[in-house]
Amino acid sequence: MTIEIKHQIGLGPIHDDALTIRTIVFVAEQGVPMQLELDDPAIEATALHIVAYVDGKLAGTARVFEEQPGVWHVQRVATLYPMRGQGIGRQLFAYIEKLAPGYHIQALELGAQVQAKGFYENLGFQAFGDEFYEADILHINMKKELV
Repeated sequence: MTIEIKHQIGLGPIHDDALTIRTIVFVAEQGVPMQLELDDPAIEATALHIVAYVDGKLAGTARVFEEQPGVWHVQRVATLYPMRGQGIGRQLFAYIEKLAPGYHIQALELGAQVQAKGFYENLGFQAFGDEFYEADILHINMKKELV
């Protein structure tokens, strides 16, 4: 199994691959309406889109953008069903953390689906604040300092 991770800022072929994964996982599997998945065209056009490929096939994705100085907001983290449990998500986050210093990023924040909270805790994230619903799915805010 060969894992390759690629990224790009804004729209283009990697964003297209990311959107394919997001549509399968969030829209088809979890029932999130497409208009909520494509929440803000400005974010789609300026975010850093990251896609993992296993043996050349789509596997997982995430997007990040600098919501506040020095902090990347990580969103749309998803792994296709056949690829789950193989460390794809962990490798996506290792890649994000490797990229972060080049963008002067000192922390990562995200709104985790509560069912995935343990995954993020294992990566060093800590929950904060109250749970909340987004797209009818229970979430919790989480943060990880990188310095």
